[in-house]
Amino acid sequence: MTPLVSIVVTCFNQASYLERSVKSVLSQTFTDLECIIVDDGSKDNTKEVAQELLSLDSRVSFFYKENGGVSSARNFGFRQAKGKWIQFLDGDDWIHEDKIRFQLSHLNGSEGENTLFYTDYERVFLDKEGNITKRVENIVGSLTTEQLIQRLLIPDFLVDSPFPVLQQCLLMHRSIFQKKMFDERLKALQDRDFTLDLLLAGVNFVYAPMVGAYYTKHQSNRTNNWSYMKNYYIMFYETVCGKHPELIPLSQVGISFLLREAIREKDKKNFDRLMTMLHPPFYLLDNNKIRINNTFILKLIYIARLIIPSFLLYEKDRGPRSKKVLSFIGKLTNWQKPENQSYMSGQ
Repeated sequence: MTPLVSIVVTCFNQASYLERSVKSVLSQTFTDLECIIVDDGSKDNTKEVAQELLSLDSRVSFFYKENGGVSSARNFGFRQAKGKWIQFLDGDDWIHEDKIRFQLSHLNGSEGENTLFYTDYERVFLDKEGNITKRVENIVGSLTTEQLIQRLLIPDFLVDSPFPVLQQCLLMHRSIFQKKMFDERLKALQDRDFTLDLLLAGVNFVYAPMVGAYYTKHQSNRTNNWSYMKNYYIMFYETVCGKHPELIPLSQVGISFLLREAIREKDKKNFDRLMTMLHPPFYLLDNNKIRINNTFILKLIYIARLIIPSFLLYEKDRGPRSKKVLSFIGKLTNWQKPENQSYMSGQ
């Protein structure tokens, strides 16, 4: 008998977490489902753990593939799935036991084609032994299509609101995969690209108010590596701007931040990539006091930046020695200051 729901658990070297993830699927109050484990080329004992889980429940199946990244693993899992509804779950995360039933209860009698459900979630912090050290509830709330699009175009570290469409929280009708599959070039931020294209394609996003998923944060998360994530943020904006040029203005918050980083780090390659997507005005420093309206001027500023020491521009790059140098320079420049004259900018 064909199951109504397929839950695809993708994993790469996550054997120590996999049992909890799969058991959260098997303990669902909604039982007409299958659990598909996709091992994306793990080097640990994922296969052995998966074999034990196979013996627990006939609804579990296991597939191994060569490593290709999470997008590749999800696309592979979808091709094995038989259900009308699809859920993806990373092997180190888990879902609430009532998630699937509760989301499907919002169908209101409709077949649900072209529909995607999303929920709130909890961020769970783990130490190196896998023990929970902190839990943070993230309430997304019901958002309009426009609000979701705007939020997806801003990096999480630049806003106070939670990421609204975490993949672990989603339950999607099979029909939407005719519009979009995961971009296998993106090894990170693929969720943003995936859901953004679905929103622009007119998929119906429905909010189900519950904490539906538990999303872990631990030392092995690749999102901890800023150098790695920075490259994929730039690739994400290049992908968005290439497909949807009308979204370039909405992407400027993230693009400007990354461009400031490229200038600070003297990274010519990233500077050139980001300049192709910049729509002035651009603010050189985080305090928004230096506004630049001309890209040619900005290129000249980058050239000048190559010879200007970082500590003169960026407070976070100042150590005790550089602070002494700046203090000494300040004394030299102010030693002849006339009485009652202010040298503060903007006055």
